Amino acid sequence: MAENTSEVLVGGVVLAAAIGFAIYGAQVAGLGSGGSTDYPLTASFRSLEGVNVGTDVRLAGVKIGTVTDVALNAETYRADTTVSLRSTTQVPDDSSIIISSEGLLGGNFVEIVPGGSPFYFGPGDEILDTQGAVSLISLLLKFVSGGDSE
Repeated sequence: MAENTSEVLVGGVVLAAAIGFAIYGAQVAGLGSGGSTDYPLTASFRSLEGVNVGTDVRLAGVKIGTVTDVALNAETYRADTTVSLRSTTQVPDDSSIIISSEGLLGGNFVEIVPGGSPFYFGPGDEILDTQGAVSLISLLLKFVSGGDSE
């Protein structure tokens, strides 16, 4: 009888750990956030190299949303992008949005650099101050060729 009880207890602990890992994984993946990212903003970039739908949007290194749509504007030849932020995050309306890199071997992410305005972007507003991705290859080529000497 004691053997069965210990087996049931160990099985319960293993099951509880599995459920805990599943909940943690869903939170990290952004599943089950239930409308917590319902604050869309748009921006137009010259280059979105390394950024796709689902890429993190960060402010001060903290994930505050994701990229939800990327499309090429046929008139301007720029990448029109929609980001969806948590509704609890308010972004000043003079903020800028840039494509940043996690390092030489890391991927790219979208970073919002907050401004100092007392007014905030509303849902659907466009961030006009953008900076696209910087190509590491083009930087290396400029360095090797001596760059633009002025």
